[in-house]
Amino acid sequence: MIKLGVNSVLFGGYDFPTAARHIKMAGYDGIEISAIKGMCEHLNLDEWSRQASELKQIVSDNGLEFLSMEEAALDETRLMLAFAAAAELGIPVVNVGPGGKSGVPEDFERQTDLLEKMAEKAHSFGVMLCVKAHVNSSIFDTPTTLKAMEKIQLPGFGIDMDPSHIYRAGENPEEAIKQVLSRVAHVHIRDCLGRNVGPGAPSNQACGRGDIDLMAYCQALVEGNYSGPVCLEVIGAKDLGIADVSTIAAESYGYLNACLKHLGAR
Repeated sequence: MIKLGVNSVLFGGYDFPTAARHIKMAGYDGIEISAIKGMCEHLNLDEWSRQASELKQIVSDNGLEFLSMEEAALDETRLMLAFAAAAELGIPVVNVGPGGKSGVPEDFERQTDLLEKMAEKAHSFGVMLCVKAHVNSSIFDTPTTLKAMEKIQLPGFGIDMDPSHIYRAGENPEEAIKQVLSRVAHVHIRDCLGRNVGPGAPSNQACGRGDIDLMAYCQALVEGNYSGPVCLEVIGAKDLGIADVSTIAAESYGYLNACLKHLGAR
């Protein structure tokens, strides 16, 4: 069964117990805890050891599980803290962006060298480091993702495939996913209207509201025997009311759960 989760960044304006309670109420199996410095730090990596017991208790009390963590920055110091925290909390995947600038070969080489180094360290903690193609970054589309996959042949390295970034790179995610699925260990998911640089208003990132063929994307995941987590990641919602962010979470769960049930994956 494919497990559905929510990146707690959607609830960045609220504390972690509130996020967990509303994520459970929406129907999800688990949480991707946000450790994104400057955006949402439900997990403060500088103090993770003091938070660990409380975070585990909150997740357990709500009948959820930790599916992943998003640290976001490809920063060696923070990632070492992230790997230690993930190992203690039982989090299997730490997600980052690639950094660098698109179309700059030197950036691609530097950033993939660092990804390779950190993936090896992740594996020593029993954790997988996943990276996703990101608009305007050194890995930004399927060809650059494939190039990174070819370069980094380590068990601690995987792909986090986010259809919104691939769609905004001018590709069709339901076709692109088939090319990288062999190394995909995590899926960030959201919708978007148009192929703009940004993902748009939070409400339009709810699954089923935008232009991405997410049903076909889910079908490609199922037909490719993907069994990892699929976590909703909606950004820009920090100033929204709790009813608004809960609606985005619940609406997206209903859409994704219906798609995956129809496909026999839930």
